[in-house]
Amino acid sequence: MRSTSFDTISVQDITDLAGVNRATFYDHYTDKFSLLDAMVAGGFHKMLAERNVLFDGTCPMAARAIILATCDYLMQSHHEASSCVNSAFEPLMDAGVVAAIRRTLLHGMQGKSAPEGLTTEIVATAAAWSIYGAAKQWLQTPERVPPSEIVEPILKLVFPILYSGVGGSTGEHIEESMVAQ
Repeated sequence: MRSTSFDTISVQDITDLAGVNRATFYDHYTDKFSLLDAMVAGGFHKMLAERNVLFDGTCPMAARAIILATCDYLMQSHHEASSCVNSAFEPLMDAGVVAAIRRTLLHGMQGKSAPEGLTTEIVATAAAWSIYGAAKQWLQTPERVPPSEIVEPILKLVFPILYSGVGGSTGEHIEESMVAQ
C-alpha cells in the first residue's frame, strides 16, 4: 500500500504479491476488506498479547492497558500509514481496531450480566467505540500529551460503561475500584 492506494489494489494484486492463487485467498477471506480487517485486528491483538493484557470485565488495570495499547497502536499505525493514507483506508482501519477492542472486552464480559434492556455485546461495542474515539481524538490533538497521561481521563470516561456492563453499579464503587488499583 506504500506504492498503490488501497482503493486501487485488487485481489489479483494481493495474490500475485503473496504468491498464492485466488482460490486460496478466497478460502480465507471474502474480499480485500476482510483481509485488511484481519491484518489490523491481528496487529492490535498481537500488541495486547505482547503486553499480557487480559480483560476480566472488572479490572481497571486491564482497561488502562487496553486504552494505552489503543493509543500506542494508533500512533504506530499513523506513523506507518502516513505515506499511504487515503479516503478508503482510514475508515477500514477505524472499524478494524474498534472490532479488535470490542472482541477483547467481550471476552472479559462472558458470563456476566448486562444492565436491563442491554446485552454485553451492546456494552462492549459502546465501550470500544468510546475508547477508540477518545484515543483517535487524542491522536489528532495538536501538542497532545503523552499516551500515559491521557489513559486516566479516558478510563474515567469509559470504566462506568464497562463496569455497568458486568452487572456493577455506578457511583462510588467505580471510584473505589479505580483508586484501589
